[in-house]
Amino acid sequence: MERIDFWYSIGSTYSYLTVMRIRDVAWATGVDLRWRPFNVREIMVAQNNIPFKDKPVKTAYMWRDIERRAAMYGLPARLPAPYPLEGLELANRVALLGVEQGWAEAFTVESYRMWFQDGLPAGSEPNISEALRLADQDPDAVLEEARGHAAGADLAAQTEACKAMGVFGSPSFVVHGEVFWGDDRLDDALAWAVSGHL
Repeated sequence: MERIDFWYSIGSTYSYLTVMRIRDVAWATGVDLRWRPFNVREIMVAQNNIPFKDKPVKTAYMWRDIERRAAMYGLPARLPAPYPLEGLELANRVALLGVEQGWAEAFTVESYRMWFQDGLPAGSEPNISEALRLADQDPDAVLEEARGHAAGADLAAQTEACKAMGVFGSPSFVVHGEVFWGDDRLDDALAWAVSGHL
């Protein structure tokens, strides 16, 4: 079975569109999916790329674009959602723990659902604890571990790993070393995985 590495960062607005549908589209094409959270903010700061800060026209376009695409996919969205997220790093530390323990997808989907449908910022309370509960996890235990030095080091290492692959934004999909960036490139990544190299 072919595999896609789904690199995402909770805090990326466009990743909502991918997170909420990628499981079904990957399953429909028979592609194995590996969830790979990282800290997109660290990469963007290193590149001096702050896409929406002090750019009201671009920000307005982003929200309208997400609204259009969400409607196309049949996804509810209350926009604009709270942005940027104060708890971006913590949310991704938690998601990475979830990868190691097998509940990252459930946590990530619930985090995004509450962020974009209920207006509760991911990575902050009550979103983060409720998302953990809905993923059948103990919020106190997970958050204590996520706030530790080891979890921070693990997220930093994961971020360096994706950077070494050429990933520079979220969502990104890596198939056989090829990077596809953006929700609108998911179908291209799936086609590449299914049909092989071009």
